Amino acid sequence: MSKPHALVLRAPGTNCDQETCHALRLAGAEPEAVHMNRLIAEPALAKSAQILCIPGGFSFGDDIAAGRILASRFRQQLPDLLNQFRDDGKLILGICNGFQVLIQTGLLVDDNVGAAAKATLTLNNSGKFEDRWVYLKVASDKCAFLSGVEEMYLPIAHAEGKFVAKSDSILDQLDSAGQLALRYRRAPNCETNGRVPYPENPNGSDRHVAGICDATGRVFGLMPHPERFVTRTQHPRWTREELAETGDGMAIFTNAVGYFA
Repeated sequence: MSKPHALVLRAPGTNCDQETCHALRLAGAEPEAVHMNRLIAEPALAKSAQILCIPGGFSFGDDIAAGRILASRFRQQLPDLLNQFRDDGKLILGICNGFQVLIQTGLLVDDNVGAAAKATLTLNNSGKFEDRWVYLKVASDKCAFLSGVEEMYLPIAHAEGKFVAKSDSILDQLDSAGQLALRYRRAPNCETNGRVPYPENPNGSDRHVAGICDATGRVFGLMPHPERFVTRTQHPRWTREELAETGDGMAIFTNAVGYFA
């Protein structure tokens, strides 16, 4: 069987495209880094791909708000591409800045555009850029990228990663639909009592949300960086602990490739 083709989108300020291509290649995909301008000029490029990934970075310098300009370019210049890609049974992954982009396109949460937005990603409670490793748990079996995964340990690096919803009822709806798929959790052997305080919840996200999927489970956005932990040498304690050769983040890319097996 041929390898699935993955498009990894680039834009001014993107800085994680090559790491994401590397992770996809390790997982068995054939990744191609494509600039947003080229995709706008040649939208048919998406027809040959099975996976579309919007990687991390600071697209367009995070001017106005993180991911806002790139999301706006999708809505104005490629208004149907993301929806068609999903409706064709394909997978879309947004990592960090890519998550910020996806949530502002309205693809992750229906009708999530403009002043009527139901949910967004905003400034961390700490008021600063957070760069640390976090413990995560999978809270839903809906997301195709998280199939068979229970827990992960991954790095985060963001200033606008706090997931907030307009109301508790919207959170309840997303939760009951299985869309609040990935949550921050306490470190192992810590008493939880349902609390995940800072810095284990590094940004103050509602319900400790670290990533959400859409209603189909085929579109996934997360703040942690799975591409930064695909081999054991990327772990901060790799010289001091016995670790598996494959890092926790690899499962997300392996699941994406395996979806088309």
